[in-house]
Amino acid sequence: MKVIRILVADDHRLMVAAIRRVFEGDGFEVVGEVTRGSQVVPAVESLDPDALIVDIRMPELSGIECIERMRRRRLTTPVVVLSSYADDAHVAAAREAGASAYVVKTVDPSELPAIVRGAVDGTGFVAVRPREADPGALEDGLTHRERDVVGALADGLTNRQIAEQLWVSEQTVKFHLRNIYRKLSVATRGEAARWAHKNGAASAPTEDVR
Repeated sequence: MKVIRILVADDHRLMVAAIRRVFEGDGFEVVGEVTRGSQVVPAVESLDPDALIVDIRMPELSGIECIERMRRRRLTTPVVVLSSYADDAHVAAAREAGASAYVVKTVDPSELPAIVRGAVDGTGFVAVRPREADPGALEDGLTHRERDVVGALADGLTNRQIAEQLWVSEQTVKFHLRNIYRKLSVATRGEAARWAHKNGAASAPTEDVR
């Protein structure tokens, strides 16, 4: 599998260190780090990363302005916006500027590699915004997002339909399903669906999902 090379743009050193740890632990290569918006375009041009991860609020230029400048210079590098803002206006602005994904910083860090892979693969724009409720594990061991996924599965949705409903890539759905199967000690979609119906995670009538 080709190693994905990423450039990180964020003015918070702790965040940059956390991003580096997550991605290097998943086999990515971090080819550069910049802390000012004015550094982004030159770094993209010189390092030619496979993907750019950029914060919205940075000194000199915002992440949105960085994306706009990249596109004006015909730089097609996929961009994943990582931001503390979760409102529709910022998501829409990132999408219109040419971002491939928008991720709120409170997201489960384990989701990030799959989101970036989806951006590199050109799977279409996704926005990942965790619920306002506690993002940690529920009593059954699943996160809120994992419960959403298993509930949608139990309602009969395909991976593609789940991805569209939750605004994530199919790769992210598959990643969640692997975690769900492990946590629930099940091996098939049918077993996961039966668990969802039994535990109130599904809205549709019980049916045997193969």
